Amino acid sequence: MKISKKDVEDIAHLARLKVDESLVGKYAEQISDILKYIDKLKDVDISGAELVSDASFNINVLRADDPVKSGGPAVTLVNAPERIDDFFQVPNTIKPN
Repeated sequence: MKISKKDVEDIAHLARLKVDESLVGKYAEQISDILKYIDKLKDVDISGAELVSDASFNINVLRADDPVKSGGPAVTLVNAPERIDDFFQVPNTIKPN
């Protein structure tokens, strides 16, 4: 698959990347080479190959979801740098009007 300079510019725009104009052609060539290599992998005969990882067929082994009594604000906030009553105090993230 051939990638054009316009394709690279569109991809960079979507990814919010600033690409130097002098490198756009180089990137188009490199991406095209990568896609050609991936196309070659489609032609590999894997009919006799065995599955080497069956991780996708395993079922997650999780611990039981047992409720545990909390230590309360006294334990939770013991290392809080700043607090107001039973709450963490954090800096404002939105400027007031």
